[in-house]
Amino acid sequence: MTQDLIDALRAADAVRFGEFELAHGGTSDYYVDKYLFETDPRCLSLIAEAFADRLEPDDKLGGVALGGVPLAAATSVAADVPYVIARKQRKDYGTANLVEGRLEDGERVVVLEDIVTTGTSLVEAVQALRDAGATVERALVVVDRQEGGREHVEAAGLEMDALVTAEALLADRDRDDEA
Repeated sequence: MTQDLIDALRAADAVRFGEFELAHGGTSDYYVDKYLFETDPRCLSLIAEAFADRLEPDDKLGGVALGGVPLAAATSVAADVPYVIARKQRKDYGTANLVEGRLEDGERVVVLEDIVTTGTSLVEAVQALRDAGATVERALVVVDRQEGGREHVEAAGLEMDALVTAEALLADRDRDDEA
């Protein structure tokens, strides 16, 4: 599955090599474009199937806005389970909720996220879900950049399962360079 997903990410041009500035202010010699892989039917299907396979019977999904929402929607359909959306900040209009959708107190939510670098946005979303009454112990992510995010997420009391790691992406790149 890992290589199939890496191949699909490449086919969607979602993995790029060069010099990139990241959201947390650091730089990297590769970039994974979540908008390209989340709008590609093949990538989204592979991700949804892989996430669905990792769910327990009573799990509800939580998508971290913005990138986790299409992942949660696709996985919701693939696994036939409902989902909620965790916002990064409260809106000043409408319901002004940090968590959108139906969430019962004590419900077990598995959070879905696209890419984890530092893990900060994932941890903030988990806190919003917990504050809303959810029990959150697991996060499923597409790509772990292996830059300290896993440790930050685990320190917040979460088990994190990544479909692809930076190591796998970079090993694949090294094979391509040798060809």
